[in-house]
Amino acid sequence: MNKVVVGLSGGVDSSVAAAALHRQGYDVVGLTLWLMKGKGQCCSEGMVDAAQLCEELEIPHHIVDSRDLFEKNIVDYLVGGYSQGITPLPCSQCNRAVKFGPMLAYARKELGCDRIATGHYARVSHNPDTGRYEMHRAIDRNKDQSYFLYDLSQEVLARVVFPLGNQTKQETRTMAAEFGLHTAEKPESQDLCLVEAHGSMQTFLDQFLAPKEGDIVDQSGRVLGRHTGIHHYTIGQRKGLGIAAPHPLYVVSLDVGRNQVVVGDRSAVHFPECTVQRLNWVSISAPSTPIPIEVQVRYRTKPTPATLIPLENNRARIVFEEPLFGVTPGQAAVWYEGDRLLGGGIIERMS
Repeated sequence: MNKVVVGLSGGVDSSVAAAALHRQGYDVVGLTLWLMKGKGQCCSEGMVDAAQLCEELEIPHHIVDSRDLFEKNIVDYLVGGYSQGITPLPCSQCNRAVKFGPMLAYARKELGCDRIATGHYARVSHNPDTGRYEMHRAIDRNKDQSYFLYDLSQEVLARVVFPLGNQTKQETRTMAAEFGLHTAEKPESQDLCLVEAHGSMQTFLDQFLAPKEGDIVDQSGRVLGRHTGIHHYTIGQRKGLGIAAPHPLYVVSLDVGRNQVVVGDRSAVHFPECTVQRLNWVSISAPSTPIPIEVQVRYRTKPTPATLIPLENNRARIVFEEPLFGVTPGQAAVWYEGDRLLGGGIIERMS
């Protein structure tokens, strides 16, 4: 019998993933990572729901204390980034460094299993011609989570199963009801786990970064108002600036040295290109010459045509077909060819 370790957050998606594999005859073991204290889907409430699910399915349930790992790789990563005026993306970092890699290592060492599964909406296939494992968008484009999974290694992709990648969210809800799972009607998480646990990203960051007031200035340096700390702002932000102006103003840049938030009109937040670092190539090997791509610079933004130009030191320059709004250092740029995820990296700077 095939054995698979399923990552359980306590939500409906991971619950259905486990139940579906169980129904298909897999020897399923539930695994929940204890990431932090507080109410988040992946924490205390989630662990209780995950344990109850395993009781319903009559499968083993393991809890791994990953709080130190989460603190080092996510909390410190976020706080350090925001203090330097960038807006880090924790989810892809968490998937790589806290969840998938450590899950697979635990499954192998402690459970004698080299197969893991999660409730993420994405698809993985093997290309016999190239020998690479490829990632594709989920069938349900509204739920597709491949953007957050771009940083997974080939080793992980070779061992991971995404049972929900070929179905819609509504089909998942229907399956949960048919399976009689107690999580069938559980509300969907709308925010980062840290935001859910602390109420807002600002509240979370204020525990680590003392408010340091400074000026909000326009691009010529004219003072327009005051801010409570640059870590409260991100490029492209319009709301919450507290400035009266005849036209909408947006955050254009964050000047850490001067402790200033620089604002301008919407056109000033459109960028023709950006530089990306820490690249991870997924469905293809790293190219040596420029290639056409469709790139996303935020999870909910539409893919936009661009050209990727390889640089030294695992970096690349991305030239957009048309200037793109809200490109932000610290966020992920992820590029595709149709539904196939080619690779991704962290935005370093814009120009």
